[in-house]
Amino acid sequence: MEKKIHIENNTVQETLIIPLFARAVCSRHYPHLFNDEEAEKICERLDYDFSSREKLMNSTAGLFGALEVAQRHNDLLYEIREYLKQYPESAVVNLGCGLDDGFRKADNGKCHAYNIDFKDVIDIRDQIMGRSEREENIACDLTDHSWFDRIDGSKGAIFFASGVFYYIHKEEVKKLSDALAKHFPSGVLVFDSCNHIGAKMMTKTWLKEAGITDVSALFSLEDEKQISGWSDHFRSVSARSYMRGYQDIWNDVSFAHKILLWFCDHIVKMKIIRIGFGGHL
Repeated sequence: MEKKIHIENNTVQETLIIPLFARAVCSRHYPHLFNDEEAEKICERLDYDFSSREKLMNSTAGLFGALEVAQRHNDLLYEIREYLKQYPESAVVNLGCGLDDGFRKADNGKCHAYNIDFKDVIDIRDQIMGRSEREENIACDLTDHSWFDRIDGSKGAIFFASGVFYYIHKEEVKKLSDALAKHFPSGVLVFDSCNHIGAKMMTKTWLKEAGITDVSALFSLEDEKQISGWSDHFRSVSARSYMRGYQDIWNDVSFAHKILLWFCDHIVKMKIIRIGFGGHL
């Protein structure tokens, strides 16, 4: 029997497996919407007591939080696959990768993946997930743009960030976006966002767990039209509903969750943002 990987409570390891478990939970609750066998397999390999997390995610609010994670994962997968149709040999760059396996699900056999995160996260990722062919893990701070030189974007590049930019200062997100557009002119950047109301709400949940209390300087987005002013190197900016813009789950969820879907769209403005950079191959 394969030895299980122990996960300590109140550590970086624990924060990394929560999104993974959320996807596994949705796969069980909504198998017709989310078939995430890999998330379930990885969770089964971990020596960790999921019982308290499972109890929380079986509540109305907890299950909706899991739905948010699963929807975001699928949204970004869609964007990666669409980009690969045009640039099949491109670089697929996961910004703040954690234990996300988006590349492996979207892999067309020709593209190349780069997973970027802090060294302690990359070490955990190597232990739990290993590395597949055409996959490189880079231990680096996203705001240190020296990692750009490690990416071969000559055949295209899609950069995606899943639940990551909320931890970064607004000005750093702007600088990163502009620098990527200059360095990879045929590329695109895709990420999730919410407005300041959503960001404030996060301080009471998972940002608090990360020790972040001053949300005012962190990233939030009131309207995607603001993004055009970030750089002269953007070709296009578009946005879609985070929860309903790709796979609309309205008819598959409870009345309480319908209310929360409306709240996500209209009050906290949860969106998937896609920025197309200035050039073509």
